[in-house]
Amino acid sequence: MKKNSRIDLHMHTTFSDGYYSPTELIKKAKELNLDIVSITDHDSINGIEEAISIGKKLGVKVIPGLEISTDVEDREVHLLAYFLDIYNMELNKYLSFFREERVQRAKTMINKLVNLGFDITIDDVLEVAKDSAVGRPHLALAMMNRGIVKDYYEAFQKYLRDDGPAYERKIHVSSQSALKLIADAGGLSFIAHPAHLKESILMSLINSGVDGIEVNHPSHNEYQKKYYRGIVNQYCLLESGGSDFHGGMKDDENNFGKYLLEPKRFNEMGHVLN
Repeated sequence: MKKNSRIDLHMHTTFSDGYYSPTELIKKAKELNLDIVSITDHDSINGIEEAISIGKKLGVKVIPGLEISTDVEDREVHLLAYFLDIYNMELNKYLSFFREERVQRAKTMINKLVNLGFDITIDDVLEVAKDSAVGRPHLALAMMNRGIVKDYYEAFQKYLRDDGPAYERKIHVSSQSALKLIADAGGLSFIAHPAHLKESILMSLINSGVDGIEVNHPSHNEYQKKYYRGIVNQYCLLESGGSDFHGGMKDDENNFGKYLLEPKRFNEMGHVLN
């Protein structure tokens, strides 16, 4: 690895709620002179093989990753996983189960929209999602296509936000189960974008054996970065960082290539794995 490598370990493709295909995303990473990236789709590893393949051709190293939703206390918490064995049987069994749960959740939200008087079906959503793990962004786009809302943001603000009239909570695996799943698949676990998490939740995850914390993230100001880096150092944890890039209507194009992980922090992950 180059001493001044540019590393971004948080981004999404069309296999979850990202705008770009794995190939398009890695090409974009190359244009921004990124050397090492991780594809961290929500509950999906389906884009990783394609990303690794194009990455080898372009000289971009792709780390197999994943973003998992868990429950801690009363909050939904996201965990990032890196260096996974994407052929691990238990990991794939879990992802297959939650892929179906995502479809069931979408059906429930559609029923709520129908009860509100809107004409929309699960087929409308699946047509948008294609091979992706179904999520609220796909439902928002389907609502746009049906003329229910004028844009993506209206769909969330009026109907799909966490306390919205069409919202349905996801089924989550417990944090302990998620951490075990990641470890058993050979991976390292990180608390994703913890900016709004209570300290008790952070401590619960640290005590449960999480490997690290995502410090550099677009939602973190300088004070928060310093705070989380302090926790990393205090508890001998690993540090991660990335742009959480989605593209398209997420309006985060300027973030890509801007929120990076220091090479020495990336090397620390390798030392732990070895």
